[in-house]
Amino acid sequence: MARYRGPVCRLCRREGMKLFLKGERCYKPSCPIEKRGTQPPGQHGRNVRRAKLIGYGEQLREKQKVKRIYGLLERQFRLYFERAARMKGVTGENLLSLLERRLDNSVYRLGYATSRAQARQLVRHGHISVNGRKVNIPSFQVKVGDEVAVNEGSRVNIHIQSALQTASGRGRPNWLEIASLDEMKGRVLALPRREDIGQSINEQLIVELYSK
Repeated sequence: MARYRGPVCRLCRREGMKLFLKGERCYKPSCPIEKRGTQPPGQHGRNVRRAKLIGYGEQLREKQKVKRIYGLLERQFRLYFERAARMKGVTGENLLSLLERRLDNSVYRLGYATSRAQARQLVRHGHISVNGRKVNIPSFQVKVGDEVAVNEGSRVNIHIQSALQTASGRGRPNWLEIASLDEMKGRVLALPRREDIGQSINEQLIVELYSK
């Protein structure tokens, strides 16, 4: 599957905020946002003034930001939007709920990975199971009552162990809980709500963009 393979720190600088794409580095002084501020990437970034975005430009930047947070490409993201639009309720909130319920995001939110990219790799490599069955599809949608766990043979994985040691600093949303810390099992308590999304997102701008 196609995915972005370039430097990710420049994506944060392009959006002018931390997207937490680099794992633990995002929480350290070595983070480019901490060192260079929110100046745009590139050799002329220091001398570039950010124009005030209005209308289409503002909507486009918001869509790009959310795509980058969850590590999706345009076609995948549009399919999520179309699915959200068919659901009952508020389209923007439905969209964020679908993105939060991706298995790779759930693994990240439970603290088994330091970034969504790392969580996606753990899922792809067969380290994660749902309700006792191995699932290697990052886009798998978890539902209420599902048990998301690290497979027994993967619990000694150094990356998972390291992520769990720093998980408290990243926080855990209310719709997830750790059912067993020793067995590395988490549980989906409820569907994610709008207030469970920690980062600053204006989903209405995305709805306006795709509704044109």
